[in-house]
Amino acid sequence: MVIGNIPFVGASDSNNGITAFVDNQNASLDKNVLGVNYNGSVVENFYHPYECLFSDDVKRLKIKIPQAGKYTYLFLKAAILQQKSKYQYGYKFNAERMKKQKILLPVNTENQPDWSAVEHYMQALELRQLIHYLKYKQQ
Repeated sequence: MVIGNIPFVGASDSNNGITAFVDNQNASLDKNVLGVNYNGSVVENFYHPYECLFSDDVKRLKIKIPQAGKYTYLFLKAAILQQKSKYQYGYKFNAERMKKQKILLPVNTENQPDWSAVEHYMQALELRQLIHYLKYKQQ
């Protein structure tokens, strides 16, 4: 690893998974993905809207719709974290188990994930938190 400015994401449960800043380049360079740990702090996951490099212990999950953004990924992050208690040292969250893991999502009339509803729900949650914070600050 060469010290630099590109975030390097490892299997950590803190600092958005960033364990170093490097100047390396390899095939793991990616952005607008959810980095999901399957080793180390298993099932922990973080949204990375910025370019970064990923450790071999972190799988990159990309939603296959062009409009997927912050709110969609944050909803998916919470849904994946609901599975954390199921996995541990003796029963790791490996690539095969990741593929088989079911994550419940709201669906539209075509029985496809309703990413629009997910985005609106997460925006409403954020707005509610901001209003709560602003009321607190005014006291």
